[in-house]
Amino acid sequence: MSRQITCFLIDDDQDDQEIFLTVLHSFMPAIHCVTAANGKEGLQKLLAGEVNPDIIFLDLNMPLMNGKQFLKARHAHEKIKHIPVIILSTSSDQETILETRQLGAKHFITKPDKFSHWEISLRSVFQDSNVYAIP
Repeated sequence: MSRQITCFLIDDDQDDQEIFLTVLHSFMPAIHCVTAANGKEGLQKLLAGEVNPDIIFLDLNMPLMNGKQFLKARHAHEKIKHIPVIILSTSSDQETILETRQLGAKHFITKPDKFSHWEISLRSVFQDSNVYAIP
């Protein structure tokens, strides 16, 4: 029996959260996904042990603590700095992509506008991350 895979989605946009969760559950129905509305809330949940994810999906543009601030803050915490972080952003700016990689992000996904493109992007991340053998 395989263990439960947990992902953590940190994104302030409710619509984007819904789309992400719908797509993810369409091909990984057993995955457990926890959400937070900004980097500050996400960091608090991680440090408090409320969530112990296998992978984190992180929006860049959020109030209170944005994605780049979150990436910087997580480096100070041994407990969470090993968790792979995937950036989700409406941006496709190469400088931003490079900066987030330098801050420790494993992948960068420009938020797709079609359901099928979301699925392709997410499947690719899980396959590359070796987090879960997806069907």
